[in-house]
Parts: sequence; C-alpha cells; structure tokens
Amino acid sequence: MQKTSSRLLALLSLLQTHRDWSGDDLAQRLDITPRTVRRDIGRLRELGYPVRAFKGPAGGYRLDAGSQLPPLLFDDGQAVALALALQSAATDGTIGEDAARALATVRQVMPPRLRRRIDMLRVTAVQPPGAEGVSPAGPELLVELGRVIHAREELRFDYGNDTPGGSRRTEPHHLVTWRGHWYLIAWDLDRDDWRTFRVDRMRPRTPTGPRFTPRELPGHDVATFVTGRFRGTDGSTTDWPCRGEVVLGLPAQAVAPFARDGIVEELGPDRCRLTLGSWSWTGLATTIGHFDTDVHVVGPPQLIRAFAGLAARYARAAGGGSEREPA
Repeated sequence: MQKTSSRLLALLSLLQTHRDWSGDDLAQRLDITPRTVRRDIGRLRELGYPVRAFKGPAGGYRLDAGSQLPPLLFDDGQAVALALALQSAATDGTIGEDAARALATVRQVMPPRLRRRIDMLRVTAVQPPGAEGVSPAGPELLVELGRVIHAREELRFDYGNDTPGGSRRTEPHHLVTWRGHWYLIAWDLDRDDWRTFRVDRMRPRTPTGPRFTPRELPGHDVATFVTGRFRGTDGSTTDWPCRGEVVLGLPAQAVAPFARDGIVEELGPDRCRLTLGSWSWTGLATTIGHFDTDVHVVGPPQLIRAFAGLAARYARAAGGGSEREPA
C-alpha cells in the first residue's frame, strides 16, 4: 500500500487530466479500495482542491477549476516530462526565451533528486542549413491567431511578397507545427480552397472579420490534411500522389536507412525491391537515383518515362546529345 501522501499525489495527478473518473476506475488505477478513494477525495477537499462528485451508474469525480485552486502538484514522471518539454521548447526560435525562463522557474522548486536528473539531460537543437536567417513567429502573433481560431472570426493578412493591398481573406482553422515552422491552416475565401500559410510570413490586419461556421477539413483530421498537403495531395489522404517500384543492385540493409517511408524487400545478398513515393514522377526518379546503383523499374509506366526524361536531360547537360525529351 502506498503512503497516504504518495497516494494523494497520484490521485491528484489522475484528476488533473481533466476527465471524469469513476470511483472504481480510480481504485483500479491506484490499487486501492473504493472506500479508500472516497476517503482520499475527502482529504483533497480539505486541502482546498475542488473535487466534484457526479451521479451516474457507478458515480464518479472530476477536478473543477476554481479561483482558489491551490498550487498544482506533479509526481516525479510529470516533473521530468515537464522539464524536458520546456528544455526542448527552449531551443525553438518562437517561444525559446519564455520556455527557458519557465524551465528555470520549474527547476528552482524541484527537489534536489529531480533537479539532478534534469541537469544530466541536455537537449541541443541542430538547425538545418539556411535556417539562421529565418525570422520566427512571435508568441504574441501565435496567441492572437489562437484567439481568432477559437472565436471563429475571419482573418485578413498580408503574406510574404504579396502585392501591397492584396491581403488574404481567410477562415482560420488550426495552428500546427511542421519541421520547425508554425503554419496556419485556413480556408482562403478569395481562392475558394484550403491553404497552409507560414505564420512567420503573415502580417495580420485589424479588425478581424465576421464570425463563420467552420468547414470540415479534407481527410477529417489535421494530421492527415497537413501530411497530405506537404506530399502534394489535396489533404484528403497521406498517400504520395506518385508511387513506384524498382529493383536496386544493393543489399536491403544498405537501402533501408535511406528509404524514408518506403518499403524495402530483400531479394538476395546484393539485390532488393524498393517501393517509394514522391510528390512527382521526376522527383521520385531523382530520389531513386541517389542510391547510385543499377535500377530496374518494375512500374508504373510513368516512372519509366520519368527516368527516360532525366536520362535525356542529363545527357544534354553532359554534352552527349540534343535529343528531345520523351513525352
């Protein structure tokens, strides 16, 4: 049986997940009896935590937010996870400074044993080439975009190198991160289509527009939509628009680490089958060419034509002829 203090902390951690818990579920998770759960709930209330009981087939509890809510408590796992998340966020160009200050605050109130564990973990951010000159999106802009999305208000903004005065009119739907950048997913009212905008290239205008009824995203899921858009589809699927199959003159173990989300099948000690996708047939042929080995195209015909087109283009670049590219 856990000590009372440890048990109360574990119970509070479960209640802080902002969901309804039945007494039986809490008893099972904590390996105690429902009677002990009721007694511990009473102790939390005495400490000032507003735990509300609700009626139902089995009854249950939820932790309500309140103006007099005491300081939140974290178990060891939560404290380490919070510190690691803040340390990772501290490397972000958008919220890095605020995250670093928050991490320092959290570290100060940690017990020495947890502080030592955190101090042994160091996160180093490696920026891709060319990222040094990118201006990050400010926290204030992210907060404002979050407010507009929540309020379901139309948003006007200038974007990138658009002609001055040619602002975008959108219905903003989601804020997402993708490979180190923040993006706004929105319905473009003038182009009558979904668009994905880099937040650091946006210059919002005021005031915001009228409220709107949100449309349903293609794919019915934010992750599906964003992945599909960056793969060259309409966002309704995560499948690559172009997908082909080849046999490479390399062992499978030499290809697999560089096949991204492709499928590698061993055919022998020096041969393997690779199924790979890309946003275009030419792009797919170019990617396969990176393996620098003999290639046999299994299909489809579009991939064969893409290889032929690249071969003719490279031959001209090498001064080997002036043949026209095949259609």
